[in-house]
Amino acid sequence: MEKKSNIFQKFMYSQKTAPYVFVLPFLLSFCIFWIYPLCSTVVMSFQDIGPAKTEWIGLSNYTKLLKDSVFHTAIKNSVLYMVLTLVLLIPFPMLFAALMDSRLVKAKGVWKAILYMPSLTSVVISGTLFRLMFTEMGTGQMNLLLQAIGRSPIQWLKMKGTAYFALLLLACWRWTGVNMLYFLSGLKGIDTSLYESAEIDGATSWKRFWYVTLPLLKPTTVYVCTISVYAGLSMFLESFMLWNGNSSPRNIGLTIVGYLYRRGIEKNDMGYASSVGLVLLGIALIINMVQLVMTGTFKKEEK
Repeated sequence: MEKKSNIFQKFMYSQKTAPYVFVLPFLLSFCIFWIYPLCSTVVMSFQDIGPAKTEWIGLSNYTKLLKDSVFHTAIKNSVLYMVLTLVLLIPFPMLFAALMDSRLVKAKGVWKAILYMPSLTSVVISGTLFRLMFTEMGTGQMNLLLQAIGRSPIQWLKMKGTAYFALLLLACWRWTGVNMLYFLSGLKGIDTSLYESAEIDGATSWKRFWYVTLPLLKPTTVYVCTISVYAGLSMFLESFMLWNGNSSPRNIGLTIVGYLYRRGIEKNDMGYASSVGLVLLGIALIINMVQLVMTGTFKKEEK
């Protein structure tokens, strides 16, 4: 027994084998929960999967996608939602983080908690609350506000402009605090002596923010932008809860993930849904690679 124990200890504490032992659980989980499902999805996208039989149909699913107008609508909706969330959920959280890091705001802990708490709320609950707020009935909070200023109630979730306003308001309410904390952690890593030097040189608060804060926040900004692109393209549950289902008027709230759910779960067409999922993966990878290249993430640092 002692001999076996010694062999086991030598194996575990060996500088050659120990790194592989510690990395092994991650590699196993990565292969089981990512590589295997991805490979299965690729194979399924070339098949017509029915309840009784599965037939290999080659590129037919992808050919149908090119002609599928509903899928094109879903892509437009997802990309538009992603772009608008980037416009809102990067500059405003960055501004709030800069304010929290300054001397202008009192009771910073309270404000951080207030802004972060919505992210702890379930999407099911928050989506239901926003659906009740934006209901077309005159008793909804948004229509009550319109009536207070002398306007007539409107059907918020049946018009594209007002429907996107509701979706974006929900996104900002839930994620502004999270992104603010990301930027705040980035601000904490900036050496205060840089601000002091800039102030001695006569730089105003705006110039210090523009020439010191923004460049040094670049890694955090790239990270927030990357996760925001993914979150924007993968949005589904918010739309599902806001319209109380996966069917919105004229598909104004249909996203790529929503269309994947419609074809795969509601219509049981798993082969076609797999091709939709792979196209979504491709779009997300291309957009993220483009923004990483544009921000200079892959450039070598100058020595």
